[in-house]
Amino acid sequence: MMRTAMAWAVALLLAPAAMAQDGGESAEARAQITLGNGVHNSILIEGATRSGATLRFPSVRIDRNGFLVMHPFRDGAPVPTEYVGAAPVLEGITHDVRITLADAPETGAMFIVMLHYDMNDDRIFDFNDGITVPDAPVFEGSTMIAHRFAAPAESE
Repeated sequence: MMRTAMAWAVALLLAPAAMAQDGGESAEARAQITLGNGVHNSILIEGATRSGATLRFPSVRIDRNGFLVMHPFRDGAPVPTEYVGAAPVLEGITHDVRITLADAPETGAMFIVMLHYDMNDDRIFDFNDGITVPDAPVFEGSTMIAHRFAAPAESE
């Protein structure tokens, strides 16, 4: 899938009301994209914890080096052109993945947590303008490996 098609898919899933028609992909094709885990790529969000501004995810599986990335919500909707944190993950299964945000989120604050590939293998998350994202979102077929995620209460 081309970068622009992935950007449309991300924008479609994260902020559908803000979308305009793109010449590269039909509305029908975009409507078939879902969020979730795949066979080769997944994010375990059950059991995620928070200590201050640091969120810990039990495990992430990815089929090449990449990143676990968090996008914020604003006014009740995800913001696809911003991210608030990213953590590198190596090919295979990575346990205890931690993302530290600039500020501690309130309990229940909403995010999209998703996988991106490290396209140039530099271990730096390249986000660009959030529309043409060099480190592309991870897809398995029409499933983007991403979840809506509510920040848990702070752990003791």
